[in-house]
Formats: sequence, structure tokens, C-alpha cells
Amino acid sequence: MSDDHTRVQEFFTARAADWDARFPDDGPAYRAAVGELGLRPGDRVLDAGCGTGRALPALRDAVGPNGVVLGADVTPAMLESAVRAGRDRAGHLLLADVARLPLKAESLDAVFAAGLIAHLPEPAENLRELARVVRPGGLLALFHPIGRAALAARQGRRITPDDLRAENNLRPLLAGSGWHMTSYADEDARFLALAVRRA
Repeated sequence: MSDDHTRVQEFFTARAADWDARFPDDGPAYRAAVGELGLRPGDRVLDAGCGTGRALPALRDAVGPNGVVLGADVTPAMLESAVRAGRDRAGHLLLADVARLPLKAESLDAVFAAGLIAHLPEPAENLRELARVVRPGGLLALFHPIGRAALAARQGRRITPDDLRAENNLRPLLAGSGWHMTSYADEDARFLALAVRRA
């Protein structure tokens, strides 16, 4: 495991037990973002870097009982918290690195990724891996329940010009990774960038 993955696991392992309690009001933002992804009944969707699985119930509601919902995370403690919260009933949980997903090419209709991009060790490569598992024309949602400025303030830092989530950085990053960004919103209440996989 790379040093990047070890740091990510250590960071989230230390916070897994009380993660949901720290952010109790995020549910409506997750549900709204899933709604904007435009999933249909029967779709196959991955929550990449699912953490405690907060998006899984909304994803299940969107794809219905005949759809497929997967949640992948590299930190066992986060998946254990998802199970304790009962969210494993909404989707199948995978202990997996989003850089090397155990999924066939073009096997999904969409990927939902909340708070993921800041933790990717190789963003361009990792976004290419997400594109690999999504069919042409499939969708990607990069989401955070608060916007960049609000998140920076919460963490006691300033937004820097090299922030991957800045539109002028994210658009070419996605384009070089097999995606075309179709919408971008960075507000205090949320961050949401939607993209479609190019053929």
C-alpha cells in the first residue's frame, strides 16, 4: 500500500466511529445531489469512496430494487460504520481502492463520489479508472455537502489556486481523464460537478 493510501486510511480510521455524528445535517444535500445525477430504475451505480455509506440509501431509492448499488472504500473502519448504520442493506460494500476497482470495464451507468477527489493520490489516473468502469455516456458526480470556501473555513485554511475542485482546474482534469464536465456548482451549501463519460 502506498504512503498516500496509508495516510488516507489512518485519517479515516481515526474518525470512522463518530463520522456521521460530526455531520448530522448532510442527508438532504446527499439526497439532492443524487437526484441531480439523474439515475433511472435498474441503473448500476458505484459510490466511490463511500465512507460510512451516507449516499447509499438515496442511490438505492433512485435505482430501485432492480438496480445495482455498490459502495467502495479503502478504509475498513468506514465500511464497518456503514454496516453498523444499516446502510449495507441499500448496497453491496466493497473493501477496494478506487484506483484499482474490482469491476469489469463499462459495467456501470454512473459513479457518485462524495469528498473523494481531495483524497486521490493520482487524480488523473484515478478519474480514468472511474471512467473505465462506466459505460460511454455514463455519469460522474463529484460532490461535497459544503462548498470549497465553507470547507476551507471549517478546516482553518484558505482556498489556493491549485485546488483541484476549482472549475478552471477540474474541467481540464476531467477532460484528460475521459470525462466531459456538464455542470459545476460551488456554493456555501454544496459542491457538485457533473460529468459524462466520453465514448
